[in-house]
Amino acid sequence: MADVDDVFVRQVNGKQERAYHELFRRFYNYLVVYAMRRVQRQDVAEDVVQEVFVSMWEGDKEFNSFVGLKAFLYNAVSNRCLDYLKHQKVVDRYVAVALREGKEWEEMDLVEEEMYRELHLAVQGLPERSRAVFELHLEGKKNEEIARLLELSVLTVKSYKKNAMHYLKKRLGDLYFLLNAVKII
Repeated sequence: MADVDDVFVRQVNGKQERAYHELFRRFYNYLVVYAMRRVQRQDVAEDVVQEVFVSMWEGDKEFNSFVGLKAFLYNAVSNRCLDYLKHQKVVDRYVAVALREGKEWEEMDLVEEEMYRELHLAVQGLPERSRAVFELHLEGKKNEEIARLLELSVLTVKSYKKNAMHYLKKRLGDLYFLLNAVKII
């Protein structure tokens, strides 16, 4: 069995797409459940796990053993969950302060309109394929559905989505975190 695992690890290290599909098939559900215990939200847990797989695909980390690969996956998911929870605390504090300052609800509606306008303008600045993927994401479509609609692999969709989020985070600054807090993106 160790020989099969060694071959599999070499294939993952070699960025073989079939090996990554197998890795995803073997671990995705377990990692989502693991993440769910930490973040308590299915959508966030799925995003965390998908981000780990995408960063693995895009990165240059190599593994010496199957056990090391498995440990890396769980540690990476755990770390991303902790990052999400820390970020969520900051966002929650920001929202609490904004509400404490007594903003009127009408003003909040205007602010929300402005947030959507800014998001729309930023999304228009994305490259065509990233924009198409991200717009479908904003409509609430899952990665698999987006992949089917645009005739892309799920890994490609995840990569486009990750790049779009990185761009929007840079372009929108603090507004990105607020949009994320109110579950718009």
